[in-house]
Amino acid sequence: MPKEKRCATMAGMGWNVIGHTWAADLLRQHIAGGNLRHAYLFSGPTGVGRRTLALRFAQAVNCTQPPAPGDACGKCQTCRQIERMQHTDLTVVQAEETGTVLKVKQIRELQHMLSLSPYTGGYRIALLLRFEEANANAQNALLKTLEEPNPKVLLLLTANDPENLLPTITSRCELMRLRPMAVDDLAAALEVQENLSKDKALLIAHISGGRAGFAKRMACDGEMLEKRKQWMVDMLALLPAGRTERFHYSEKTTRIGKKDRGEAKSVLLEGMANWLSFWRDVLLVGTESGTQITNIDLQESVHRTAEAVNLRDAAHAVSALEHAFKRIQTANLQLMLDTILLDWPFVNAG
Repeated sequence: MPKEKRCATMAGMGWNVIGHTWAADLLRQHIAGGNLRHAYLFSGPTGVGRRTLALRFAQAVNCTQPPAPGDACGKCQTCRQIERMQHTDLTVVQAEETGTVLKVKQIRELQHMLSLSPYTGGYRIALLLRFEEANANAQNALLKTLEEPNPKVLLLLTANDPENLLPTITSRCELMRLRPMAVDDLAAALEVQENLSKDKALLIAHISGGRAGFAKRMACDGEMLEKRKQWMVDMLALLPAGRTERFHYSEKTTRIGKKDRGEAKSVLLEGMANWLSFWRDVLLVGTESGTQITNIDLQESVHRTAEAVNLRDAAHAVSALEHAFKRIQTANLQLMLDTILLDWPFVNAG
């Protein structure tokens, strides 16, 4: 199988962000006009493009060869290192794993870094990812930096919802609310920017739910679509299967957890996200909502399942998967997956 092409970088393409032109324009104006705020909060659902926009901003701020005020060349050493999140003037802070806690110790270490002068750029930049995972002590610790800003420090925070942060944090940041795009608009953008066929662009746009960042990663990483396809094949094979087959699948899928629990959690999170999208589609069809389903390449299987199960079972499948996301950090992974699979109705939807 031929290798998928790599994603285009920002070189020669301005900020190269899909769907957030208004935000890129505003940030460009802040840089060009010398009107930078000391802190910015990029909010929106995971995969919407928060980190990408923050990194483009960081590149434009510290680029050594800007082609125009507020833009970045994408080619200089600074731009390339920031793209990889490895620049000496960029400090990235996040919880060790998605869903765990960003601790106050990490903020204390960040504050020490920010007390130093920039090495090569005009600003020391802190990128605090998924800041909704910061505990109260960590958020309160950051307040000191927000209340007494260093003119050579730029704080960039990402979070799913400003409401999940302390109001005192949000009020001291320039808030950039990023939202998913209309699916058709995202598909059209993917066709052009990622050189995709119309059908593939539309499928990715649907799967991503209009989240441009997630869609771009999927467009550039052929394995993501292949893995999704395999998760769906597994699920459709399990629906008519008996208890023994379901137990065997659960044991096989979580066996890696005996060696590396973190990797097992990552695998399960990926699978459950795909399964959840399918069961939500089943609910949409079963309730005759008229809303376009996510898995447009599996329409026949979605409709067969919706005809074969009652709404209560479909709703329970959705609820069980949503609950699993909340408890996966501490749950017995095999027992959790056993419960999910055994609760699925027995139907032939393939």
